[in-house]
Amino acid sequence: MEDSISLPAPVLAAYSYCETVTGSEARNFAYGIRLLPVAERRAMSALYAFSRRVDDIGDGTLAPEVKADRLGATRDILDRIRDGKVDEDDTDPVAVALADAARRFPIPLGGLDELIDGVLMDVKGVTYETWDDLKLYCRCVAGAIGRLSLGIFGPAPGAPQTEKAAEYADTLGLALQLTNILRDVREDAGNGRTYLPADDLAKFGCSDGFDGPHPPAGSDFPGLVHFEVRRARALFAEGYRLLPMLDRRSGACVAAMAGIYRRLLDRIERDPLAVLRGRVSLPGHEKAYVAVRGLSGFDARQIGRQAGRRRA
Repeated sequence: MEDSISLPAPVLAAYSYCETVTGSEARNFAYGIRLLPVAERRAMSALYAFSRRVDDIGDGTLAPEVKADRLGATRDILDRIRDGKVDEDDTDPVAVALADAARRFPIPLGGLDELIDGVLMDVKGVTYETWDDLKLYCRCVAGAIGRLSLGIFGPAPGAPQTEKAAEYADTLGLALQLTNILRDVREDAGNGRTYLPADDLAKFGCSDGFDGPHPPAGSDFPGLVHFEVRRARALFAEGYRLLPMLDRRSGACVAAMAGIYRRLLDRIERDPLAVLRGRVSLPGHEKAYVAVRGLSGFDARQIGRQAGRRRA
């Protein structure tokens, strides 16, 4: 990869803008990608900045039809990137950075089309009756990001079973998204959104939703949370099989990001009602511990040993 000195100034400035967006808007994500080599870190920042733009359109206060139009315009930018029609002096720094990243890495840009499709589901107010329904949404907004990321830091040469890497990356994305949904259940309710499957809500008496610091009267909210936590843990266990397929620094990046969310899941499991009182987060020192653990390769070695026992 070319270093900073050989990058044209407009491209370098575009990457710098994307890294600023990532650092200010996605601290968990930024914590993980800082473990990558410079070129990969920049590409991941460009990917995040574009994804953030899509998410911000969906989360904004504009009318649904205006959001749909803006998502269509964002898809047009993606088409220009795909067709090689974004020049380094383009006025859109995110497009410039992502176009440069797409020239350097085999990024499956169709995953960003899936992200736009998922956010359009939000704009249309789609709700989810079953886990299979929700899984489709999660694959669009998070599984696709896992597969896109794999295009940047791909499997290590000679790693075993790499034909399943995209599947594991997708599943890990589902695990992270389900954790997000649990963490943000009250915030989403305040925005008129319910993501947890209606079947699950009914099973635990939570169909009335979550509009305050207390669960619906007569419900088993802790039971609902523990049920979804078990589902997320199973997804993490499957998705973590990606780690032994990655090189040390890429594996550290994924282990750090996933490890932060697994620890969030632990906190939610210990105190399910916390998600109704406010946003559950990790202190900086705990994130640092997760990053060091990932950089040491401990998680990758542990998963590799488990996989070896299963094959034996």
